[in-house]
Amino acid sequence: MRRDTPSSALLPTLFVAALAGALLAMPAAATEPAPPAKARSMQEIIDAAKPSDWRALDPARTLYMELDSGRVVVELAPQFAPEHVANITALAHEGFWNGMSINRSQDNFVVQWGDPEGENEANRKPLGSAKGKLPAEFSRASEGLAFHALPDRDGWAPQVGFVDGFPAARDPEQGQAWLAHCYGMVGAGRDLAADSSTGAELYVVIGQSPRQLDRNITTVGRVVEGIERLSVLARGTGPLGFYEQPSQRTPIRAIRLASDVPAAERSPIEVLRSDTPLFDELVEARRNRRDDFYKRPAGHIDLCNVPLPSRRTPGK
Repeated sequence: MRRDTPSSALLPTLFVAALAGALLAMPAAATEPAPPAKARSMQEIIDAAKPSDWRALDPARTLYMELDSGRVVVELAPQFAPEHVANITALAHEGFWNGMSINRSQDNFVVQWGDPEGENEANRKPLGSAKGKLPAEFSRASEGLAFHALPDRDGWAPQVGFVDGFPAARDPEQGQAWLAHCYGMVGAGRDLAADSSTGAELYVVIGQSPRQLDRNITTVGRVVEGIERLSVLARGTGPLGFYEQPSQRTPIRAIRLASDVPAAERSPIEVLRSDTPLFDELVEARRNRRDDFYKRPAGHIDLCNVPLPSRRTPGK
């Protein structure tokens, strides 16, 4: 009996036609890839941070510098300079800097404070219970540090990253780590001898990061709030930015340990942890800006350009 059926030669053609018809009938969304999710901005990342992404400052290692313009808050780093920090906390506890002054403001470099009579052995203020001789604490063994490394290259060290929110560098071959001289970092002034600092003369970086000072000066902490009160000071006209007249100096009302300040008078500050996935996302958002202004991602970030956000503790 005769049957009207397509020949085997026509089957592939009919199959292709049917498939094409089916594809045309499918919704466009099923054939086109979904657009990539827009990267979050730095502010959006910070706004999305959970309470566990923040940490409170330890009052026992936080300094309050009280100026006429307001308070400057410094977090100390005993994990890198334990003997200097012990001296600094003793000096603050005993009111060593109360009534002293900021004596130097060098453009694009540092602001320095301490005893204006520090060079005059007969007139300078005694250190009290603080030690008059300390070892140089330019670096320390990297073993035991929770070092959160950046993938970016650095011109000053084999590896850079963060330790407890402090910008740091590391040499894995030598097993050494040290704090980096980024904007806002605080160091202990010294003379020519490496071990000539006591922590009584301190400075803060207010200019382009002088990384050449890394491993040449003991770095003791960083300003976490109030750096603008120091960076805007009039520049000194003397050598190295020292003020030539006492009237040019900025008075220091007091420098106190936060733990010596009544709880109600403390600054309730939290800093963003530097060892979390959220922090890594924040670094990437700064490394490769993707907002409408930037047309070409940088593909790199310098250690000292990584943002280190702080905030007032919510509800306080």
